[in-house]
Amino acid sequence: MHAITIPEPGGPEALVWAEVPDPVPGEGEVLVEVVSSAVNRADVLQRQGFYNPPPGASPYPGLECAGRVAALGPGVTGWSVGDEVCALLAGGGYAEKVAVPSGQLLPVPAGVDLAVAAALPEVTATVWSNVFMVAHLRPGETVLIHGGSSGIGTMAIQLAKAVGARVAVTAGGPEKLARCKELGADILIDYREQDFVEEVRQATDGAGADVILDIVGAAYLDRNVRALAVNGRLAIIGLQGGAKGELNLGALLTKRAAVTATSLRGRPLAEKSAIIAAVREHVWPLITEGVVRPIVDRTVPMADAAEAHRVLESSTHIGKVLLLTPAAT
Repeated sequence: MHAITIPEPGGPEALVWAEVPDPVPGEGEVLVEVVSSAVNRADVLQRQGFYNPPPGASPYPGLECAGRVAALGPGVTGWSVGDEVCALLAGGGYAEKVAVPSGQLLPVPAGVDLAVAAALPEVTATVWSNVFMVAHLRPGETVLIHGGSSGIGTMAIQLAKAVGARVAVTAGGPEKLARCKELGADILIDYREQDFVEEVRQATDGAGADVILDIVGAAYLDRNVRALAVNGRLAIIGLQGGAKGELNLGALLTKRAAVTATSLRGRPLAEKSAIIAAVREHVWPLITEGVVRPIVDRTVPMADAAEAHRVLESSTHIGKVLLLTPAAT
């Protein structure tokens, strides 16, 4: 098969479409013939040499895919060869085939094109696990979503609205904010021109956000705590603004607030399987009903993954950037 390899870390040109050995599904795994994958920030970090795959994972980038079941490993039940699926991966999505633990497979939702389904696993698992399983967003509460026009952000807006929350977003510029509004965002904040702490306070009559989903990290830590409501929950899922910040414990104590930080890629299989099961139970019906949908900015041939990485690093996209294998044509 062919896969995107990284012979040496570097810029987008470090991504090389090369012939590699086919994966073989092990105990409890399914072999998927990949039709599409999606580009995530973690892939960019792996390309740059900053985020190696977990032990035992595929060396190729790609944290999600969609395709068809090509073979079943020993001990797999509930799936058949030919099933159309999408999957959460620890790596290997930028390839024509990938071996996946069966607990990380999802059926392609009714009404969603097979190739487009690659836009779903990582964002739905990340948003559902952090905003709902950890931060326990409830109907009537206010959630602040940083990076509202990103793949994570566009899904978080829709899911938060689906459960009856009030949604505030930050994004860069009127075009991105307009797309967030189309998806249901109530409070639109241009982080280039406005102070999100003040904007959230004004919009909530001084109360603040009950939940904040943050992809920035250190650069926003102090302001996020100031923007939290009493009993607020800050969920940190990214470090685009740095890894080390100063936390005002006094402010946190006064607000009886909580700060959590999670990653998905390195979690044990049992935890990933539990998250995927929850996504299938709670999110998949919303997708089949048309309440929630994947947002795709563009598709790029997988062999041209370097171009897709350039798009992601330029931050000009809205939603997900997908990579299509020859099997998609």
